[in-house]
Formats: sequence, C-alpha cells, structure tokens
Amino acid sequence: MNVALGGTFDPVHDGHRKLFERAFELGDVTVGLTSDELAPETRHVERYVRPYDRRKRDLEAELEPRAEEYGREFAVRELTEPTGIAVEPEFDALIVSPETRDGGERINDIRRERGRDPLELVVVDHVQAEDGERISSTRIVAGEIDEHGALTPEREGRGATRPE
Repeated sequence: MNVALGGTFDPVHDGHRKLFERAFELGDVTVGLTSDELAPETRHVERYVRPYDRRKRDLEAELEPRAEEYGREFAVRELTEPTGIAVEPEFDALIVSPETRDGGERINDIRRERGRDPLELVVVDHVQAEDGERISSTRIVAGEIDEHGALTPEREGRGATRPE
C-alpha cells in the first residue's frame, strides 16, 4: 500500500510520530513537506517556521528508523499547494488528524473529479500533553511544552490551564 501524509513538521513531536507510526504500519510512505512559501499559509497562527531544508533533514532523521523497523520505503516531497501530492494516482491511503480530515475529504473530491479512486482516510487521534491539551508544534515553539508533551519549567505547577 502507498500511504501519503503531509504537514509542516516544525518541530517534529510525539503527535507527528504517532502519524508516522501508523503510516509505516500500512505501507510505504510519502510525506509531503510544505514549501517555505506554503508553510505560513497552512499555519493557524503567526509564527516563525524554519526553512524547508532544515525541516526536511529533521523529518528524514525521524522517518529513517521507522522505515527500517517496518521494512518500508519512504520519500519526502515538497508540497507547494494544500492538496499536495495526495491527488496523485499512486496513493491508496492518506493519514490525517481529526482537524485535517476535512482536507482529506476535499482531496478525495478532487480525485473523484479526475476519475481516480478515493483514498482511504486513516484518522489518527492527537497525543495529549501532560496538561491534557494536545501536543502541537505551536505550543512547543511558544515554550509551553516539549516535543513529548511535558510542561516546560515555567509552565509546571499551573495545572491544566489553557495557553494565554
């Protein structure tokens, strides 16, 4: 099975790792990594995003051991539009998170319009940080949590509060 997923992955965290794990369980994996131009458009908040080449290097370092563990192939390709690579005919499944499921449905609409079979949408739930909120790159960059969801020292002791 050929599996696709996409994102900015800046920085990579345990929520992303859960997506990667599920993808490699299913088959060979192609990750669409947002271009420097697209990355700011796909963010829900304004924040700095590291350059594509640095994100790609870190992403490949995350994917290599999983590919070896599962005996799978992987590739990282640049995404220049939100629907990305998943509209291409060679894919069978798309890994999505709960908030990107609608995007997966739009991709399937495009595939149908082009006479292609829809992808199997595989929804992978979020990973929670120790405060009960979901792990996100934005929270990591803001210094609230680390890549594993542990509260940073300045956030410890505040309980399960929402970020300010």
